[in-house]
Amino acid sequence: MCGLLTRLMRGLRDRTRRDPSAPRADFFAGAKKRKKRRRASVGMTGGCLMAVRCSLSYVALVRRSYVLIGGFVLITLGGCSHTATADRSSLTLLIESNPTNLDPRFATDGQSQHLDGLIFSSLVERDEQMNLRGDLAESWDASDPLTYIFHLRQGVRFHDGSALTAADVKATFDFILNTANRSPKRGAFRMIANIEAPDARTVIFHLKEAYASFLWSVSRPAIGIVPASAGADFSRGLIGSGPFRLVSQAQDDEVVLGANADYFGGAPGISRLRARVVPDAIVRALELRKGSADLEISSLSPDLVPVLARRPELGVSERPGTNLAYLGFNMNNAIVERREVRQALAYATDRETLIRYLLHGQARIANGVMPPNHWAYEPSVTTYSLDTARAEALLDAAGFPRRENGVRMHLMLKTSTDEQARLIGAALQEQWRHVGVALEVRSLEAATLLSDLVKGNFEINLFRWVGANNDPDVFEYLFSSKRFPPDGANRGHYRNPRMDVLTDQIRVEMDREKRKALCSEAQKILATDLPYLPLWFVDAVSVHQKELGDLPLSPSGDFDFLVKLRVQE
Repeated sequence: MCGLLTRLMRGLRDRTRRDPSAPRADFFAGAKKRKKRRRASVGMTGGCLMAVRCSLSYVALVRRSYVLIGGFVLITLGGCSHTATADRSSLTLLIESNPTNLDPRFATDGQSQHLDGLIFSSLVERDEQMNLRGDLAESWDASDPLTYIFHLRQGVRFHDGSALTAADVKATFDFILNTANRSPKRGAFRMIANIEAPDARTVIFHLKEAYASFLWSVSRPAIGIVPASAGADFSRGLIGSGPFRLVSQAQDDEVVLGANADYFGGAPGISRLRARVVPDAIVRALELRKGSADLEISSLSPDLVPVLARRPELGVSERPGTNLAYLGFNMNNAIVERREVRQALAYATDRETLIRYLLHGQARIANGVMPPNHWAYEPSVTTYSLDTARAEALLDAAGFPRRENGVRMHLMLKTSTDEQARLIGAALQEQWRHVGVALEVRSLEAATLLSDLVKGNFEINLFRWVGANNDPDVFEYLFSSKRFPPDGANRGHYRNPRMDVLTDQIRVEMDREKRKALCSEAQKILATDLPYLPLWFVDAVSVHQKELGDLPLSPSGDFDFLVKLRVQE
């Protein structure tokens, strides 16, 4: 029965992957066929009809369809045995996509950086309040704004037993800075003039200009130190110095890590971590319910969480998050380059409904890239609530009147194959239809999607920033015209001379209050220009085996809490 239900859900997944509106189409097609039959007693049908009667948006219809199907599957699984892992020192973590590249000199996607934070060490790391503390660096000092001196811990070794020295730190950054290696992280360190390693435990960075976020940029997991001998093919045999070592990796299947017993911060409490790639949210829920997996982190449809929470063997940990879901616009596109069009799409987007029905309340509306609890956050910016009349007026003013068929324009949204991302795309498709925008949703595997975004091969994309928005330097990384890929993540090629001036100043201003004022102006400009349409900050939520206790989740979704995790007996 369990195998049959899993195959059923995979069939639904494949159907909707081809057509995000499939649940809606299937429902209404089925309704026509059953028109002359007695009322269906299936819960999903009743839920959909009830949603229509209550005048809920289409997102509620799709949500109810998936949740009731998922709920039926999970309830039916009551007859399946719960086979929890026998060795409680070994954990299985479910992740929704394959890490694109675990070489920390290239890794930019969320899964790669999360896992790299366990495999590699950095000069400094962040505590729970996002303050910086030493990692490989025992201490550091800045003799002036252009010179940073790091003193490394004694006795740190790589996983192969070789000593980690200042030469490895220097070589890691030299590789990134070498244009021939085409590291996407090179732009983040272009302020570095040169690096010295006068002895095995001392590293000196000389900067071309003052950079207020320099320490943040060399923190874990933004960068990881690799052996000086690591070449361009290092991803085939990763060697780090972090709390876990790479045991094996199978593309689109799993990444297996083993505890580093010699880790300078103390050996992890779990001996083995298996990160299994399970793209489908329903299948991830089934694995947790059956006990064949131990935990997931913010990867389930929010509606599945309360269903699983009712299981006595499962627990739920939750805390406010900082990861940003957003729509990115390509400024080289003749339609969305118009600011009025971007603003119209913002007014046509009912984020409150999406959060209430699709995210089950597990998110907060975002009015910018900085989370509200950040010291640099500016609350007094232009905001966008649902206002279809204003959206239509803006589109008329932009020169896009409704044609005879009621359509003003055709746009394409690229997103991942993640279940929730496809549902969000389908909901936007329905919401924007009301203002005359015909939206095509194209779902791509994570690596393909990221490749298209870097190349600028998109009109609109639905994506998420994981951790990058926790420091003001993000404004330059995302919105400076100097930071087009591969030198940054301004993938939409947004250009604004004033923003370039502000981001240059934000980079070098060492006074916190002055820097906050610069960030405030930048946020006000971005809220008007809308190179991004910020959607929401996603809560950090984990469904896990109850014996793991209440998990101290990271607001940014990092996996670092796993290092000190101890299974409760």
